[in-house]
Amino acid sequence: MIQLRRVGPDRFVAALDTVLTIYAAAMRPPPDQLPGRLAIMRNHATYPDFVCMLAEAPEIVGFAYGFHGTPGQWWHDVVRRALRDRAGDRIAEQWFGDALEIAEVHVHPDHQGKGIGRRMIHGLCEGRGERTAVLSTHDAPTAARHLYRDVGFADLMTQFVFPGGYEDYAIAGAALPLPPPVG
Repeated sequence: MIQLRRVGPDRFVAALDTVLTIYAAAMRPPPDQLPGRLAIMRNHATYPDFVCMLAEAPEIVGFAYGFHGTPGQWWHDVVRRALRDRAGDRIAEQWFGDALEIAEVHVHPDHQGKGIGRRMIHGLCEGRGERTAVLSTHDAPTAARHLYRDVGFADLMTQFVFPGGYEDYAIAGAALPLPPPVG
């Protein structure tokens, strides 16, 4: 039985080696990118109102985390500016003026397809004071993209390429609280 546990930054940082292993198994990035990803995750733990959901069986098999987005955070600034340029100030403020930014949602491949990601997303969003939740995902028909749509996220932008990148991403948002899970 998979148990979810909500943890703060200290417990998340203590579990970073395991978290990075799950990230690597789920995303299969080039190995030389892992030290940079580790540094990014460690930095994210310092952001306002950081929260992490760990899926445990009893070892950690999945994780998801987010935080309150604020000006001065790289992803927040880049994506908000792009949405403002595409849709105007009002829409950018509506989605990013008071947002939970979901930075990572990953489940080890041996445990995917069992509703763990869905449960972690709902756990992250539950009880949050922000009016929206926002995230980015590959702009392709992936299982993650389907999951985000299924829990209530809608595309805010598609075919978005981060500065210095080359892959297309979709930026998605949902009003909080999320609709209750079905089933």
